[in-house]
Amino acid sequence: MSGGLYSLEKKDFNKTLDLKAIKPYGDAMNDGKVQVSFTLPVSDGGEAVEAAKQLMKKMGLDNPMIVYHNQLTEAFTFFIGYGECVHTIDYTSIKVPKVEVRTMTMEEIDEFIEKNIGRKLVIVGATTGTDAHTVGLDAILNMKGFAGHYGLERYKWFEVYNMGSQVPNEDFVAKAIEVKADALLVSQTVTAKNVHIKNLTNLIELLEAEGIRKDLIVVIGGPRITHELAKELGFDAGFGPGTFAEDVGAYIAQEWVRRFGGKK
Repeated sequence: MSGGLYSLEKKDFNKTLDLKAIKPYGDAMNDGKVQVSFTLPVSDGGEAVEAAKQLMKKMGLDNPMIVYHNQLTEAFTFFIGYGECVHTIDYTSIKVPKVEVRTMTMEEIDEFIEKNIGRKLVIVGATTGTDAHTVGLDAILNMKGFAGHYGLERYKWFEVYNMGSQVPNEDFVAKAIEVKADALLVSQTVTAKNVHIKNLTNLIELLEAEGIRKDLIVVIGGPRITHELAKELGFDAGFGPGTFAEDVGAYIAQEWVRRFGGKK
């Protein structure tokens, strides 16, 4: 009985699902229900709530409801609201650039490098500019890694230099030249006012000025980093949230062989 009910529900679901016009799903297909939160620079009160509801309507949300509001400080109020999105998206038309890499384990990456390159790949990593965050950088590079995924320092066929945080781009490039790096890993967490864009652009300009950009695999990572953004800024790949050391390691190893032909 329950199996038949499940099949019926699944059949009904497929009939109502239109990938060319998808909306948020709340209680039922295509109801468009969403939750939003934001802060307005006004004191809490009736006028503030009405302003928040009107703003939600301009966002394209019908039947806006403010279910929570709280004054954070004088003249600043935080809101949580529910509404029904009026817009749809053609999901079938979306094409997102992705890092093309074959998934590999730590052992497979080491074996791949040994067989196809025959020497350790030298990696220099840092959180550059004024950014002081190292959690993401260490998750990829540190021997202990993160969530059971060992960092690249533990790999047999990577030689890793972790320069830490707040590293000026000039020092980062100098280190790359000193150790004859094969790949550079840059972590960027602070993105307020797009400070990361300026910093990352400056790094590529320095590498090009030194004449070594073409000889390096340059990768960036961070919570607001995408592969599309990385390519736009002149990097080879970008890794966002959910990335582990083996994702980056596999990419570097495979990209090195693709670009430079492996053993020489």
